[in-house]
Amino acid sequence: MTDLIPPHGGTLKDLRLDAPAAAAARQAAVEHASWDLSERQLCDLELLATGGFSPLEGFLGRADYERVLNEMRLTDGTLWPMPVTLDVSEDFAGQLSSGDRVALRDPEGVILAILHVGDIWRPDRAAEARAVFGTDDPAHPGVAYLLERSHPVYLGGRIEALDLPSHYDFTHLRLTPAELRERFRRSGWRRVVAFQTRNPMHRAHVELTFLAARQAEANLLIHPVVGMTKPGDVDHYSRVRCYEHVLKKYPEQTTALSLLPLAMRMGGPREALWHAIIRRNYGCTHLIVGRDHAGPGKGSDGEDLYGPYEAQALVERYSDELGIQMVPFRMMVYVQERAGYAPIDEVDEAAETVMNISGTEFRRRMREGLEIPEWFGYPEVVTELRKTFPPRARQGVTLFFTGLSGSGKSTIANAVMVKLMERGGRPVTLLDGDLVRKHLSSELGFSREHRDLNIRRIGFVAAEITRNGGVAICAPIAPYAATRGDVREMVEAANGGFIEIHVATPLEECERRDRKGLYAKARAGQIKGFTGIDDPYEAPEAPELRIDTTDCSPEEAAQQVLLKLESRGFIDLR
Repeated sequence: MTDLIPPHGGTLKDLRLDAPAAAAARQAAVEHASWDLSERQLCDLELLATGGFSPLEGFLGRADYERVLNEMRLTDGTLWPMPVTLDVSEDFAGQLSSGDRVALRDPEGVILAILHVGDIWRPDRAAEARAVFGTDDPAHPGVAYLLERSHPVYLGGRIEALDLPSHYDFTHLRLTPAELRERFRRSGWRRVVAFQTRNPMHRAHVELTFLAARQAEANLLIHPVVGMTKPGDVDHYSRVRCYEHVLKKYPEQTTALSLLPLAMRMGGPREALWHAIIRRNYGCTHLIVGRDHAGPGKGSDGEDLYGPYEAQALVERYSDELGIQMVPFRMMVYVQERAGYAPIDEVDEAAETVMNISGTEFRRRMREGLEIPEWFGYPEVVTELRKTFPPRARQGVTLFFTGLSGSGKSTIANAVMVKLMERGGRPVTLLDGDLVRKHLSSELGFSREHRDLNIRRIGFVAAEITRNGGVAICAPIAPYAATRGDVREMVEAANGGFIEIHVATPLEECERRDRKGLYAKARAGQIKGFTGIDDPYEAPEAPELRIDTTDCSPEEAAQQVLLKLESRGFIDLR
């Protein structure tokens, strides 16, 4: 491991071992416990290994973690706003002691790093959410990940990196901090302003970056995140193709494009501060911090989770010790009379006509195949995005039925499947709960852990069907809201539609039917953990459709589903 002293950004920690040391460590690792890294952990490891997270030398230990939560500083006083932790299961942590070594592996089993275990502790994740995100509202994606998807035990300790995660896409754009600094040095770029983005770039973004570079008297680095972003965001493959089109809009030799393998937390103000430190490590001298930088949107109460300029205020507060300057920018809008863009706070809205398309409206137009005006988006970018987001009539969709046993889920699902197959036009697959149990999850029991795993398997298959333009019809009980949310996230990440249908037949009616005699056995104590009797069913709060089959025939229920599909644009019943 070496400390590099490049021309931009100060000391850079590089945690990669040289080839002989890495080979020896890899050979010795067969004796160590192994942990398969999650997608987020892979991103964190890559930025730790290459120095993107300098001055960190590993995953935070407990003392650093607690001070980061309370003061946004490491124990040595260094400014650091975001906990970078390695979460593991209780069973795995129970095998370890301080001083042990753990081989950290990618999903294919390749050893990427060795963790020298320092601390092992069980954090208060709800307290972490409140400290880092300012809320424990699960509508915040960072909170939802922390409370619902992360493991309950943290391991802290320094790492030795043997290799970086493998990437086969856009390799010419995946520059490490040291490589990017060297590129700046060779090009003579002494002042570089970075533009952070997780979305496709449109004309407003280009105008914003032009102004920012001019204001900072700097060259421009377009530095999009291609690790984990907000669920539902455009996939990075599509976005990078769009960035390559946009790059041609800038004067030659003034602008560079490089990809950042960061797992965003959507942490608003703290995240903006974190982004500034990371860009300093990559050799930038300035960072554009825009309106609601890294904000996740609205909470459960319908209110914005962060104020529009909270992030700018926090970065400004620590500007003296960041080592990178902020370029603050307001929202850019198109002014009809000027035939161009301007910051909204420089527009006289009483005398000038402001034109703008929100992200929600843009996505609606894309889904429905409507025109995108040239003042908003470059034709090349819109064409690229239309490849990824065809009109809804050509998109895949998942119909996710959920309800108690005996509620009528499978009957309706079968009726809908037949009607869709009768219409033709796209493949239809039924993933019935009992059939999946028989063919895909036969080894699973009915503990909460196994029920969740079964539903996630269904979600994975449904997402792949949806990704390829098919209709996936799922009909499990799926009693837990968090797991259903995970399935929705998987499907929406596959650029498809997700329609949750709560078959809300009352328990009394389901028991009256009891075709399989399961309720009677559960009441008699012969079946334990039966949903609706001695295990809860968490009813969906806002499903796309709710059907009570007490006084509704399967034909009528199926028609309700078809009408919902038509109203969402997935089919045309005319």
